Amino acid sequence: MTSADLLAQFGPRESMEYDVVIVGGGPAGLATAIRLKQIAADKGQEINVVVLEKGSEPGAHILSGAVMDPRALTELFPDWKERGAPLNQPVTGDDLLVLNETGSSRTPDWLMPRNFHNHGCYVISLGAVTKWLAEQAESLGVEIFPGFTAAEVLFDEKDRVRGVATGNLGIGKDGEPHEGFQLGMELLGKYTVFAEGARGHLGKQLIARYGLNAERDAQTHAIGIKELWEIPADKAQPGRVVHTAGWPMNDDTFGGGFLYHLEGNKVTLGFVIGLDYSNPWLSPFEELQRWKTHPAIRSHIEGGKRISYGARALNNGTPQALPKLVFPGGALVGCDAGFLNAARIKGSHAALKSGMLCAEALAEALAAGRSQDELAAFPEKFQASWLHEELWTYRNFKNWFKKGPLVGKLMTGIEHWFLPKVGVATPPWTTHNLVPDHVKLLPADQCPKIDYPKPDGVLTFDRLSSVFISNTNHEENQPAHLTLKDASVPVTTNLARFAGPESRYCPAGVYEFVKNDDGSDRLQINAQNCVHCKTCDIKDPTQNIIWVTPEGGGGPNYAGM
Repeated sequence: MTSADLLAQFGPRESMEYDVVIVGGGPAGLATAIRLKQIAADKGQEINVVVLEKGSEPGAHILSGAVMDPRALTELFPDWKERGAPLNQPVTGDDLLVLNETGSSRTPDWLMPRNFHNHGCYVISLGAVTKWLAEQAESLGVEIFPGFTAAEVLFDEKDRVRGVATGNLGIGKDGEPHEGFQLGMELLGKYTVFAEGARGHLGKQLIARYGLNAERDAQTHAIGIKELWEIPADKAQPGRVVHTAGWPMNDDTFGGGFLYHLEGNKVTLGFVIGLDYSNPWLSPFEELQRWKTHPAIRSHIEGGKRISYGARALNNGTPQALPKLVFPGGALVGCDAGFLNAARIKGSHAALKSGMLCAEALAEALAAGRSQDELAAFPEKFQASWLHEELWTYRNFKNWFKKGPLVGKLMTGIEHWFLPKVGVATPPWTTHNLVPDHVKLLPADQCPKIDYPKPDGVLTFDRLSSVFISNTNHEENQPAHLTLKDASVPVTTNLARFAGPESRYCPAGVYEFVKNDDGSDRLQINAQNCVHCKTCDIKDPTQNIIWVTPEGGGGPNYAGM
């Protein structure tokens, strides 16, 4: 049954009204809510705020490296240390390694570009920080609804956003309501803020509907795949930050590794690969596994135990690709817009600051009695902020690497080592990229196959055992949330021309080509494995795969990530 059919049979939906509805309980959404409540308390206003979070609890779907710059958090809560924010491990040292197949070379400290300097930052679990932010928000009176998906944007007769509808519960795989059916509800706001993370399901729709990316560069993405390890005490180096370039990537693929030592004999590590890669035989998951076998990486974790796994797409963060941030009735914040600083390999501080700037614009609008208009003050505040200055300084980083690793390394050295030495803070030139990631994939017969070693179950692993420790779960009797515009395309185009890349770029084993009884091929979608990384929605060469929200609470339940 369609949504309209369900409404006709079971409607109307119940509704609740707020001043501000926030979609997404990550750092950006929570910072928006917290700052709104702080301003309201300072000025004696009453601002009602609700946050919808699709995970089972705040932080359950959060995955990041992460090394955090505390600048924005300090602005939000100057006393965050006294409040018990889980930023426990200061960075104690930086290593930037260039790997070849058997060895590595370390960049001397005096040659380290400024974007790799992490003095004053902290190695964190962003999931833990997010959970703490949610506690702070609730203490200020923010309502948080975990386990609720925002499935639909609601518009009024003037095409202004008036809120969102949550997903229906109790729809079977056949699309029909079953015994546990419950119609979604409407959350209506004077303004609605979208903070869903990279490639937000509703943010994507709003960008298209309002043409928010007109005359902007193409927004490009990467996939980050991460593991959490517990290591022997004699290998622990709390606060050590390691970044790598080179092997196992070849010269036409952008990618690099990270390995951060947390407190408590834990190491968080992972690999990031630009989704503009061209070889359809490439598997980001397997690239992470073989990267761990390098002596420079193995030495940190050998004898340890892998305790968690996850994956997430991320924006490449060029401000040239930021969409227009506002539209009638709402705004995009955090990675829903694309505020990540790819050069610094950091996004949490940018997410927090973008939410805070949006909150200030929202508070002004509400105090003036306005609603459902464009928050012009938000982009103006962003333009005048340190966040804009920072992103503009690093605006060319990813685009240089699109021209190859040699050009990328050379220009990063010029822009972030040489120019600061001669007193030039910001490069006087701007690069552009107009090509989306999915069009970069070449036919399989034009590319070399890649032979990946079998996992040993000790240092390297397979997808299914990895998904198992991500604590991923979905209600089985529900329609697949990974949908196809045309069910024939995966076989007739993706398999025939690109050798079925979805079976490799997915880090969770969701997509699998199997044989029918008559020997023909078909795509099997194992939606219950999905870790909500959004890679398929971005990289599918025909843009035939559309990620929609599953029932609330489904997906990964990350611990310590």
